[in-house]
Amino acid sequence: MPITGTGWEMHIIRTKEQRRSSDGKRRTVGTYQVFHDGQKQTGPGLSGMVAETRGPGDNSEPGNNRRVEAGRYPLATQDGVKYVTFGYKDSDSVSAKPRPGLELLKTGNRSEILVHPGIGFLSSIGCINPCTSLPNAEEMIDFAPSRRRVIALIEDLKSFVGTDFPSKNGRKIPNAFVVIEGEPTFP
Repeated sequence: MPITGTGWEMHIIRTKEQRRSSDGKRRTVGTYQVFHDGQKQTGPGLSGMVAETRGPGDNSEPGNNRRVEAGRYPLATQDGVKYVTFGYKDSDSVSAKPRPGLELLKTGNRSEILVHPGIGFLSSIGCINPCTSLPNAEEMIDFAPSRRRVIALIEDLKSFVGTDFPSKNGRKIPNAFVVIEGEPTFP
């Protein structure tokens, strides 16, 4: 599903699944790019790679340990215990909570599908972990740079949406979407 060129869009193109040789765990990797009304953004953290759990995409059951289906999802500020959009801890420590995050809406029977920092091989049962590079399944996600990417996305969203950006967690963000393409499978 290509971007529409309207509003703030985080475009994710899934490229492949990776399987770690030591234990057989799988993850989906792809690229992401932020667009403002169809214009590619070049700021720090506004493009890179993402990791998600394995496929196929499935929005039918909560907690199914599958990635979300390809599609276009509205965004909201996150209001959770582990992840929030407002009030996250100012720390690169993995143990500091809450951490920064955004929530995808309209995910079928799934809920709490987030864009949040990754840790290690994967930090997801359906969520999206922005990162720098995952050339192979042995490459781990470094928490601090992943966290900075999530914060860059939040700050860019605030700037783009302006005064219409919600002032509280748990609110829909107007004109903001994650657009996901691709359903790669492990060969």
